[in-house]
Amino acid sequence: MAPPALVLREFADNALLQILFGPHNANLGRIEQVLGVAVNTRGNSVELSGPPEVAAEAARALDDLYALAGRQGHLETADVDAALRMTRRAAASSAPDLVLRTRKRHIAPRTPVQADYLEALGRDSLVFGLGPAGTGKTYLAVAKAVSMMLEGQVDRIVLSRPAVEAGERLGFLPGDLKDKVDPYLRPLYDALHDMLPGDQVMKKLTTGDIEVAPLAFMRGRTLANSFVILDEAQNTTTMQMKMFLTRMGEHSRMVVTGDLSQTDLPPGTKSGLKDALEILDGVPGVSFVTFTDRDVVRHDLVTRIVRAYDRAERKRKDPKA
Repeated sequence: MAPPALVLREFADNALLQILFGPHNANLGRIEQVLGVAVNTRGNSVELSGPPEVAAEAARALDDLYALAGRQGHLETADVDAALRMTRRAAASSAPDLVLRTRKRHIAPRTPVQADYLEALGRDSLVFGLGPAGTGKTYLAVAKAVSMMLEGQVDRIVLSRPAVEAGERLGFLPGDLKDKVDPYLRPLYDALHDMLPGDQVMKKLTTGDIEVAPLAFMRGRTLANSFVILDEAQNTTTMQMKMFLTRMGEHSRMVVTGDLSQTDLPPGTKSGLKDALEILDGVPGVSFVTFTDRDVVRHDLVTRIVRAYDRAERKRKDPKA
């Protein structure tokens, strides 16, 4: 067994250091608990003592968290846990650089499943991202699309959603067609504005380099040299899903995201997403990445909400469980 190693880290910004340490050094305590290292502080220095590989992991986690504190001005428990998971994954893997570079920010995976997802997005022509809200499945897909466009790997980004929402029909909504469908597509616009300056988003929307449209607008088209994302795919019918998947043209990528636990289709209507998962299982060039409540990267409460609903669903299916 290798003798314990002592790794020293020094941080210049006292304000960020307080965020890094957390209230009553809670973040350092979390690192000690999860990795099994001893953490001691002296002024702006942090000493990490433990097995060499583990001490190095702890040092990488501290560096990542210090940088994150500088970017967002705060740290949550979920940020600390995500940094620890990712440093452990990096130590055990020879995975390529998964940081996505956009005009406004660099985006890195925060959980091992997010890292698996980004690897699949870079490798396969068709990727299904499945799981609950808040796991980053749509956000990361948009980030990958923007990154590939900026690098010249695709000419166009097409973002789509089925216009189905809790029994409402578009005809009953006010305004023209754009007014009717824009509320359904708002999350996709928000993701774009998080990665590109507003004037660039508007210019690309005007020129057609980026298209945000309801699923019905995809019929009859062939999308070549494009990165195409279908969000909320659990609300597609089987025929809509087949129509969408067969739009793929030369040199294109497709990503399908959805959560089968939140279907708004009429009772008795089979989800096109569920149907596609059954039909395409085992097809070369198609990847399926499933997120769980462990991958929720929003507020900690979102994770607890997802878990509570999962428990309730299991109890409905089996009252004895």
